[in-house]
Amino acid sequence: MIIVSACLLGINCKYDGRNNYNKDVIDKVSEQGAIPVCPEQLGGCPTPRIPCEIVGGTGKDVLDGKAKVITADGRDVTDNLIKGANEVLRIAKMAGVSKAILKSKSPSCGCNKIYDGSFSGKLIDGRGVTAELLKRNGIEVMEI
Repeated sequence: MIIVSACLLGINCKYDGRNNYNKDVIDKVSEQGAIPVCPEQLGGCPTPRIPCEIVGGTGKDVLDGKAKVITADGRDVTDNLIKGANEVLRIAKMAGVSKAILKSKSPSCGCNKIYDGSFSGKLIDGRGVTAELLKRNGIEVMEI
């Protein structure tokens, strides 16, 4: 089994209520099986929801208490994203999962690049909160 961002499997859990269906991901996990997760939903965020970005750093900084996750209208959802990341980690440990395929650029799932917190579309190097927590716990994270 492998953890997969639920939106990549066609589940309508994105901030705008849609998905990021990716046939390549579905083909890749079809033999081994996938556990779909949406860290933002698991953390208590509704769908649809106002988009959020990490302000003041990356997922590492959020987990270390040095940055916040803020919605486009200024609401702090840091606790929600940390809670969701911890739930994904708990699921991964319960299922004995050692790999995850996560959605790129997300403040939760982004692995190599995330939005910079200005809501301008600018990207910075870094991981989202869930991707960082999984990496810290020895889970290989791949980004799509």
